[in-house]
Amino acid sequence: MSALYRQYHGPLLAFVVRLTAGDRQWAEDVVQETMIRAWRSAERLDPDAASLMPWLATVARRIVIDDRRRRESRPAELGDGPLESLPVPDEMEKLLHQVVVSEALRALSPAHREILNETILRDRSVNDAAEALGIPVGTVKSRVYYAVRALRVALEERGVTA
Repeated sequence: MSALYRQYHGPLLAFVVRLTAGDRQWAEDVVQETMIRAWRSAERLDPDAASLMPWLATVARRIVIDDRRRRESRPAELGDGPLESLPVPDEMEKLLHQVVVSEALRALSPAHREILNETILRDRSVNDAAEALGIPVGTVKSRVYYAVRALRVALEERGVTA
């Protein structure tokens, strides 16, 4: 095998460089793969043949064809350039707002939390909230008013401004 490599490496590499349009690295890989296949098929090679170059060239040409087909069967890689400029939503800001609002809601009285939960979070009307809580409509209106004021103060204490 080493004699085969020494004898055919140069001519085979020159042939494969032409097949790969001057891409020497690719050509080196193809020559290496060709030599591995020759080693695996050593029992089938004719030692009395005048030259093994036709067989090696055919194998190398098929490897190049297979490599081209493999490359063409998937989209070209563009690198990281386009991904670096792709805007990614920053979920951290949203998460921080949720934490601050949650803390501010916990700072409210249970009655104020309950009324905001019914009217704002569950999107119920004043009449529906009054019915769900079993309190008069007027009480719902005043609690919503004072709960929103208390929530605004709690948020301002945490650095959130309108």
